Amino acid sequence: MEDAAGAQKKHKPEEIVAKLRQVDVFLSQGRPVAEAIRTIGVTAFTYYPWRKEFGGPKSDQVKRLKDIENENERLRKAVSDLTLEKLILAEAARWLLERWPAGAIKPRSYGDALQARLGALEGSSSAESARDALIKGADDAGILDRS
Repeated sequence: MEDAAGAQKKHKPEEIVAKLRQVDVFLSQGRPVAEAIRTIGVTAFTYYPWRKEFGGPKSDQVKRLKDIENENERLRKAVSDLTLEKLILAEAARWLLERWPAGAIKPRSYGDALQARLGALEGSSSAESARDALIKGADDAGILDRS
């Protein structure tokens, strides 16, 4: 934009991006490009180079963004799976500790019970079904003291 003396104003990149967003809003409202450009106070000779330099993302940036989104989804799923496993293991540990002092589990079989618990993790989809599988596995392995 030029002032009264004809000197050009130097816009900061943040200002340019903000003005380009304003133009996008005006265009989405159905205004013509020329009117939107006038509204932000620049000429077409300024707008189009700005659009070329600061406009939408380049193709390599779009590809990188897609890769990052896919990686983010994969990591979210991994965190979710690990959180479920952590909850299941905590439930198993609580279950074992509650029964140890009462004599329900023989001390020598504590490791066997944990192994059965870990085996139960592989075939279960929830903490309850994993706990049930652990109890059945521990009972089948003879590590529950039923006396």
